[in-house]
Amino acid sequence: MEQNLNLYQIFYEAAKCRSFSTAARRMYVSQPAVSKAVARLEECLGALLFHRSPRGVSLTPEGELLYRHVEEALHTLHNGEELIRAAASQGVSRLSIGVSTTLCKYVLLPLLKGFMAENPRIKITISCQSTFETLSALQKGETDIGLVGIPSDSPPEKKEGIAYIPLKPIQDVFVAADSYLVPFLHRFKGELCRNEDFIQEAGFILPDKANISRMHADAFLQAHELQLSNIIEVSNMDLSIEFARAGLGIAFVISDFVQNDIKNGILREVKLGHRIPKREIGFACPADTPISGAMHRLVQYCQSSFFM
Repeated sequence: MEQNLNLYQIFYEAAKCRSFSTAARRMYVSQPAVSKAVARLEECLGALLFHRSPRGVSLTPEGELLYRHVEEALHTLHNGEELIRAAASQGVSRLSIGVSTTLCKYVLLPLLKGFMAENPRIKITISCQSTFETLSALQKGETDIGLVGIPSDSPPEKKEGIAYIPLKPIQDVFVAADSYLVPFLHRFKGELCRNEDFIQEAGFILPDKANISRMHADAFLQAHELQLSNIIEVSNMDLSIEFARAGLGIAFVISDFVQNDIKNGILREVKLGHRIPKREIGFACPADTPISGAMHRLVQYCQSSFFM
């Protein structure tokens, strides 16, 4: 394909001018060189692209089809070059971030205002998606950096091609509204966590299987042989919090995100007899790609914000 790019450029000029000689003058090459390039492209494609006659050349149906696609491709390349030149001339960097909806709301967004004020020439694109999708996008080169939460027993360093930069530890907890817990407290005296009937009857709100927080929850439950019978699966932790506030069950959430609710009595922590292991929030990036200046500034800004 790389060798053919020049052939396509010559074809495009010849097709636009409807003349090999005019195309040759525009490209500062000889007419035989244009004819030879077109013939080589026709041989590569196995199709006749031009009708030749003493009065000039005209495109065949195959040539017309190719011309439209080449014109579009060259136009796209030209626009890309112009954007890069404009960004370079203005000192603009671009940074694409993959992040879950919950981490975006509670972690990234509070930091972005200050970061963008300090770095106005960094243009940011945010993709809200699951951690699994972010890690996949990083491996494919579709995203520059990801903000992710990782279970303690499954660090992203183990995922091929991904490097991990720790940012802050987090603690997961189970929480519920008093309106949901009171009937159980009346029925089961003492600590709820010690009553197997409570564990079996209570409804637990967990992230769905596509969420990496669910891996952490399942690992904890399995380690302590806690069998849940009634599970409500939701797509993100934000919904888990809202369901818990509405008195629909006991939600698995990150403690930092419900501290105000616990302080104000809207939710209370439900202990199941064992402390859930801590894990970390951090940045994930391609291990085999040097970290860019924009990525480095984002990481430094976030680290300094958490450890001021």
